[in-house]
Amino acid sequence: MSMSGARGTRERLVVIGGDAAGMSAASQARRMKGPGELEIVAFERGHFTSYSACGIPYWVGGEVSGRDELIARTPEEHRSRDIDLRLRTEVVEIDVAGARVRAREVDSGAESWTPYDKLVIATGARPIRPDMPGADAPGVHGVQTLDDGQELLDTLTRAPGRRAVVVGAGYIGVEMAEALINRGYEVTVVNRGAEPMATLDADMGRLVHRAMEGMGITMVNDAEVTKILTGDDGRVRAVATEDAEYPADVVVLGIGVRPETTLAKAAGLPLGEHGGLLTDLAMRVRGHENIWAGGDCVEVLDLVAGRERHVALGTHANKHGQVIGMNVGGGYATFPGVVGTAVSKVCDLEIARTGLREKDARRAGLQFEAVTIESTSRAGYYPGASPMTVKMLAERRTGRLLGVQIVGREGAGKRVDVAAVALTAGMTVEQMTALDLGYAPPFSPVWDPVLVAARKAAGKLRGAS
Repeated sequence: MSMSGARGTRERLVVIGGDAAGMSAASQARRMKGPGELEIVAFERGHFTSYSACGIPYWVGGEVSGRDELIARTPEEHRSRDIDLRLRTEVVEIDVAGARVRAREVDSGAESWTPYDKLVIATGARPIRPDMPGADAPGVHGVQTLDDGQELLDTLTRAPGRRAVVVGAGYIGVEMAEALINRGYEVTVVNRGAEPMATLDADMGRLVHRAMEGMGITMVNDAEVTKILTGDDGRVRAVATEDAEYPADVVVLGIGVRPETTLAKAAGLPLGEHGGLLTDLAMRVRGHENIWAGGDCVEVLDLVAGRERHVALGTHANKHGQVIGMNVGGGYATFPGVVGTAVSKVCDLEIARTGLREKDARRAGLQFEAVTIESTSRAGYYPGASPMTVKMLAERRTGRLLGVQIVGREGAGKRVDVAAVALTAGMTVEQMTALDLGYAPPFSPVWDPVLVAARKAAGKLRGAS
């Protein structure tokens, strides 16, 4: 018998996780069905809902004035729409056979079972914490949630000393390094890779490296952290690699995230090679009619490489939530996949990428040509024109665009969107050269940098054939 039988005709939707995907799903489902038709219960183990984790570095660095600026919708706003939101309550077990979840109140430890007709898993991702001595010492911080951001700010306010070490040089590591420089810290970044920003090829990462050193950040590349050293008071005092020690009053971990799928795995739900939940195009967990999943805990289809990957981004999480809410509410929607677009900045340097890097293309078994061009953000004679480097990958024989990386000053980052659309449409670089893009001297040279790269790639492919 369906759980709804015991409650009349009303179905119950249970949502695990109160951030982007979970609350977008709950809100969209509520728009589709009124409280008389659908009861919605949402569990969130933290203090906050519907916030921008991407904004945490800017809050820490002082560009965003306070935590509340990052909250899109408060718990009270959700509750006013007949969503039974239970904060500081962690789901500790999913009983798939019994269609119920076991939740524990974080403060009291009290536990209870809640039956569901439909379940949404939106448990997000967790920062990778190195398995080494000192990784959990006071003064060592991840920055995945608003609670994490608040703890880091508390440490920055209280801890004596002005030396910070950031472990990892991906988006979070680079953005946190800048935030700490803005707060007056001496910052060292310890990075396992040859260059920062492993989402770029190393030749483009080198441009980011130069910009970071120009800001006064000490970059230590090709270095693996072996342990985090603590003082007599138990607090962090340094980060050690095999051949050096870097003094630290605060350590920020920016070594990436993993899908938080401990619950899902224990419940026997299907996971992919990156540890994320596997869903169909409607975001329904594969093989389970009444369970959906979205956000940082799922794997998504890479439309360029044709395989699943894990991409932790708020844009996708919100779209997943919309799709899930439509489907739970009796409508129909799908999430076809991603091309892997991301932008970031260090100081005034804008960093953008979409599609495949060289190693991704090789891993996918693709034959390709790569070109790199130097151009400017505006007509060269117009005030404020600044240099821009564009790298483009195209498939041999077919000419299909495979990926674009852009590093430059103002006006560089959002140019990647042209490439993202071209990738989604499966365009060739030859077709791209004919794109009718907006031109005037304040916005672009006569030939936009992306089109200059497309022309060069098309020419190289013709030569190769």
